[in-house]
Amino acid sequence: MKAIVTVIGKDQVGIIAGVCNTLADCHINVLNISQTVMDGFFTMMMVVDLTLCDMAFEPLSAVLKKYGESRGLSIRIQREDIFDAMHKI
Repeated sequence: MKAIVTVIGKDQVGIIAGVCNTLADCHINVLNISQTVMDGFFTMMMVVDLTLCDMAFEPLSAVLKKYGESRGLSIRIQREDIFDAMHKI
């Protein structure tokens, strides 16, 4: 299953590395990544593969949220099918 991870917060050193390490610890592969910094604010969107992740979705979401909060970031994960349904015109 694929999912979308979004990260938003004030720019700081190591955001990408920290998020990717947290995902790797959960056996999640990053398939695509897009990031930018606008007026000092970091934004990133990732498509990830959850196939090898042995954690249920809700606890995984909590792990990412907790990591984000420790860095002053907002991190959300959504299943790809739900993300797609929410963004259809």
